[in-house]
Amino acid sequence: MELPICPKSVETTKTQITVLRQLPIGGRLLIRSKHDWRTAVVSCHFEDKVTILVCSPSGRTYRLRRAAETQLIFEGGIPLIEFKAEENWRENFTKYDVRW
Repeated sequence: MELPICPKSVETTKTQITVLRQLPIGGRLLIRSKHDWRTAVVSCHFEDKVTILVCSPSGRTYRLRRAAETQLIFEGGIPLIEFKAEENWRENFTKYDVRW
């Protein structure tokens, strides 16, 4: 028996994500720390702030709060919190502990 294809399930989204508030809970992104770029995940949304969990190289995590209207830029499909610098995030991406 062949299942019918729902046309809504194959449509692509036309919504463009431009600010941090538009990322869903669990959405992954890159953020610049003092010394390097790190992976992070959206943890909680408030009215004017978003809580982000950031992974540190030692295997621990810490929380940051950023304004909900913080601008995001995309490099390919990877969202990054906008950072005013000339460096490429790939050149200074943190090295995580290989035991994890």
